[in-house]
Amino acid sequence: MKARRQAKILELIKHRVIETQDELAEALSSQGIPVTQATVSRDIKELQLTKAPSGDGRYRYAMPEEMPTASSDKRRRIFQESVLGVDHSENLIIIRSLPGTAPGVGSALDHLGWEEMIGSVAGDDTVLVIIKPKDVTAEVAERIRSLMH
Repeated sequence: MKARRQAKILELIKHRVIETQDELAEALSSQGIPVTQATVSRDIKELQLTKAPSGDGRYRYAMPEEMPTASSDKRRRIFQESVLGVDHSENLIIIRSLPGTAPGVGSALDHLGWEEMIGSVAGDDTVLVIIKPKDVTAEVAERIRSLMH
């Protein structure tokens, strides 16, 4: 049921402008898939849906890969406005950020698609990034620092 519901969500957002969780829940119900707002919220998070401009002044749900190239500018802005410092040791990189911003920084990192990053964990003001192979850790840390400028 969950897989079917999430597939239907992807189909709906691909073909329609859906701006809110309530609109998405109504669209699913009209397709014979009754859901609660909490379920829709979890599905949005699991599918990593984001809000993207729809071209007419509104914002719609979209898959991360549908985001316009401005998303790279947004990621850079997140780093410029939130990251306080970057340090590394062995195959680990630690990113210090303003309180409450680490989840956004971690998400921005995850969407960079750098193959050397095998994962990240974000707390409130710190992001831990795991790198493989470890001999490129310094280079990746420097690339992260370059996003701050």
